[in-house]
Amino acid sequence: MNDTREDRRQYPERPIVGVGAVIVENGKVVLVKRRYEPLAGRWSLPGGTLELGETLEEGVAREMREETGLEVEVGPVIEVFDRIITDDTHRIRYHFVLVDYLCWPANGSLQAGSDVDDAVLVDPALLEEFDITPKAQSVIARAFELNRQAAPSGQRPR
Repeated sequence: MNDTREDRRQYPERPIVGVGAVIVENGKVVLVKRRYEPLAGRWSLPGGTLELGETLEEGVAREMREETGLEVEVGPVIEVFDRIITDDTHRIRYHFVLVDYLCWPANGSLQAGSDVDDAVLVDPALLEEFDITPKAQSVIARAFELNRQAAPSGQRPR
């Protein structure tokens, strides 16, 4: 889908903080199909940028609500990493510092939200069919390791 809105995240003066989540439910993971760049039209983990005055945990909970329709219980940090994308002239087009969390659905129903075209619950064995980035694959694998170790709310592992 073409995006006609102005993308203020392009060619930033400094890195932008983003938050994302691996939402685990019944042994499956939530993926979203991105509507906007970067990764427009591709499947990915849900997430977005942190807003001024928002904690990381508040930001990930808000982004999950907005993109997936789910209220989540925010768990531990899975990984912190850079996503740096350059243009054809090697200028930095996007630079995000991403903090991904393990989350579990607490309320709501899965549906595509504001910045995504679709949202699905996927068996990790079928991830190749969704052509997600190698980084997303490794974050999901780490999330499932953490999920096996987690014991909050008496409902885990999911």
